[in-house]
Order: sequence, then structure tokens, then C-alpha cells
Amino acid sequence: MRLTQALERAVQQGPDLPATIFGNRTRTWAQCHERVTRFAGALRDLGVGDGDRVGILALNRDDYHEFQLAVPWSGGVGVPVNTRWSVEEIAFSLVDSGTRVLVVDDAFAGVVPDVLERAPVVETVIHCGEGITPAGALAYEDLIAGHDPVPDAGRGGDDLAAIYYTGGTTGRPKGVMLSHANLLASALGSSATEHFLVPGGRLLHTAPMFHLADGAAWVARNLVGGTHVIVPGFTPASVADAIAEYRVTDVLLVPTMVQMLVDAPETRDHDLSSLRRLIYGASPISEAVLERAAARLPAAEFTQMYGMTELSPVCTMLTPDDHGRDGLRRSAGRAAPHSELRIVDPDDEEVGPRTVGEIVCRGPHVMLGYWNRPEETATALRGGWMHTGDGGYLDENGYLFVVDRIKDMIVSGGENVYSAEVENALARHPAVAACAVIGVPDERWGERVHAVVVTAPGASTSADDLRAHCRELIAGYKCPGTVEFVEALPMSGAGKILKRELRAAHWTTAERAVS
Repeated sequence: MRLTQALERAVQQGPDLPATIFGNRTRTWAQCHERVTRFAGALRDLGVGDGDRVGILALNRDDYHEFQLAVPWSGGVGVPVNTRWSVEEIAFSLVDSGTRVLVVDDAFAGVVPDVLERAPVVETVIHCGEGITPAGALAYEDLIAGHDPVPDAGRGGDDLAAIYYTGGTTGRPKGVMLSHANLLASALGSSATEHFLVPGGRLLHTAPMFHLADGAAWVARNLVGGTHVIVPGFTPASVADAIAEYRVTDVLLVPTMVQMLVDAPETRDHDLSSLRRLIYGASPISEAVLERAAARLPAAEFTQMYGMTELSPVCTMLTPDDHGRDGLRRSAGRAAPHSELRIVDPDDEEVGPRTVGEIVCRGPHVMLGYWNRPEETATALRGGWMHTGDGGYLDENGYLFVVDRIKDMIVSGGENVYSAEVENALARHPAVAACAVIGVPDERWGERVHAVVVTAPGASTSADDLRAHCRELIAGYKCPGTVEFVEALPMSGAGKILKRELRAAHWTTAERAVS
């Protein structure tokens, strides 16, 4: 199979159905096919051949959807660029991947000169958007209008489809190589559960399209048919507006987005009754937020997805039925149909139920490897299993409970403290809107449990109050020794909390650092 098959199927079975809705612009699948095949022809005329990398630096838009089909149609390999990166980081990914052609939109046209100065590997810049095309760049619409359609290059199976760079939350970004088969296996496996997307429905893209969480939903929507509703980025108002106006059935959000959507005053009067599937990931959702979201979105089923870019990205799923069972809401669910899951000790030996170890996974969705990093690839894929770097355990029925990043584990006074457990306890306090727990230097204990907390609007609490609350839920040695109150937590482009930034202020002068 190949990613472009879905486009051919959509045109064959529903050419006049809407493929994309972006603001006031709607394009049918027939129009999408015409534009994709013409843009693929332009890419070939620019020298893009089999396996050549083509990057995109843009906010969410309908052209992004076309890009993700046209690049493999031309035979190329897509490189979605993180829009929240600095110019240095953007340039690094382009140079590292050897990207020769770069598509940019209005929001990033201004940084092109700085990017090109640092990434001379880029030979051609293509501008998509409503603004004026920058000097030296080619206009996306002109390329489509000026080229004839070309046949599909036919790449598929184990051929490289895209290079997704990891968000850098655990160090220098690595290019994750994903094949057509990887991406399709994950999407097909997720869709087989009947809890992923509504067949023929409307998927809202508000999470960044450069991130594979959104990319996986995009692949699945193409496979099961329907429409992509696209907004440039996330705000509670823009999401509520889109759901209400376009009768969106499916949306993928991170828990912080869920909280903002249901709590924002400006969304209270919106009709969100069309929503049938709410998929969330990156972290578990607090009980309090889940209850408020369920009350606000009574027709929606909630599904949690756990995984990582290297797994294309789905490993496990917590279904809507699981959300209603006591004790399982803190779980990440069970292995998806395409995924095989184990928990192993430091010697890669499988451990028994409720024993914490490293989460490893194998299956057709596991990445080809890291771009130009054979040693790191061999380490991550040793024994044929993807080693996630996450600590967790399985219960007797195969439900996965993620306890922490293994390297994020806090060792205080010889005791192992998993920050996720402390965060889960803190999140149950009504005054806590968001939190992150890290280890900081402590002369007596080596490391001290330190909580960084964002309070809910209009609420107040204290460090003593939060410690007392935690002591009712977890062991005393796990409770925060210190608490810091902030207005917001640093977030990655994928909506994950950047603990590395939180640690930096505490470990800069220490003899050793947690990373």
C-alpha cells in the first residue's frame, strides 16, 4: 500500500465530496486530486526524484494537506518542520535531512533569509499563502497552474515516506524515518477499534500538522473517508467556532487543549453537539477535566492514545468503555491491534504484571530508524523491539500504566519517585490547573521532589495545602518538598511540558544534571 492510494479511492468514490475546509474555502476531492497531481509535476520539474526530501514550514492550512499527498506522489519524502523552533533549530533539521526544496507560508516567509543563510542545502523556496511571494521564491499557485498533472510515482510499502523530527524534549532532535507501511499500519490498526474516527466524518485539525499525532489522524481520515476541517492553530474560540459552523465530528487534542476548550468563557454558548470522537494524548487527563469535558461534550466518546513518533505513533489505546471503568482512567490502555507490547528490565528480560520496567514495542508501525544515526537506531531497536525510554507496568489484563520517562525518575534519599505519580496526585486538587514535577538538587537527599504548579482561574492554594493533599494519596517521601507557582508551563510544539527547561534553572551550577 501507499499513502496516495487514499486520494485515488476518494476521487473514485466521491469526487464531489468536500476534501478540505479552510476558512471560507472548500475544495472537493476532485479538485484536491487535480492540485496534488499538478504540484507533484512542479516538484519533479524542480528536480525532486525518488527519495528526495521536501520540507514544509507552515501553520495549518489546506495547502498542507495537499503537500502531504503531492510529495509522495512526486516520489519525494516529506519533512514537516516544527513551527515553534528557533531559526537555528529549523536550519539544523533542513541540513541534517538534506532538504533541497522548502515550502513556507505567510507566517514564516520573513525568516526565509535567515534560514537560507544557515541552511544552504535548500535550493528552492516555494511560498503558499495569501500574501506577496518573497523575492527569490516561487508561488505555490503559479506552480500548480503552470504544470500538467503527472502519474503517481508509485512509492509505497517500506519506501521512506517522511522524516519527522522529535520535539527535542529529551535532547538534540533526531529525524525519525517512517515508511508508507509504518504510517498505514498505525492508522489501520487504530481505525480497526471503531473508536478512532467516525467513517465519513469531519476531522478538525487544530493540533499542529507538523506533528505526527495530527499526521496519524490525517492518514486515518483519508483511509476511512470524509473531510479535513483545518484551522491555523489552537485557540478555544477558533476550535469552538469550527466545530459549531462545520459540524465537526472528530478532534485530536492534548489535555491542556481539552481543559482550555471546555473552561473558556468564550466557548460556553457554542453548539458542540456534533462532536462524536475526542482523541487525546501526550499525557493522561485529570479526573476533574475529564468530568467537565464529558459534561460539556455529552455526545463525544473519549479515547486516549499512547505512543511516540518512532511508533508512527500509536502503541496503545484507552477506549471510551475503558474511561467508564474504575481504576482505568489513569491507564494508557491496551496494545492497539497492530502493536505488540512488553515491559522489560535493564537486561531486556520481560517482567511480570505490576512490575515497573521499560516499555518496549514491536510491529509493522515501528520506524525504519533515525536518519543518519545508525548507532542510536541500533540502540533503540535492539532485539527487534522499539525501546521507548518510558517506564511503566502492565496489569493482569494488559492495561498499560505509564509511570515516567525512565531518565526523568527522581532518586531522593535512595527511593525512586516517578514524577507522573506525583503529578497525578497534584492534578486531583481542585485548585491545580496544570503541574509538572521534577527533581532538583538537595544537599541532604541528593534530589528533592519539586512541583511547578499553575493554579486554576480564581483559585488559590499553598505549598502546605498541596503537600497535605498529596499525603492523602501517595507516600510522604513522594510528596513535593518544594512548590513553585507559575502563570504557565513551557510547552513543546506537540503540547508536551518541557521539563528540560524547568530543570535548567536548578541544575546549571550543580555537579551533575538530570536530562
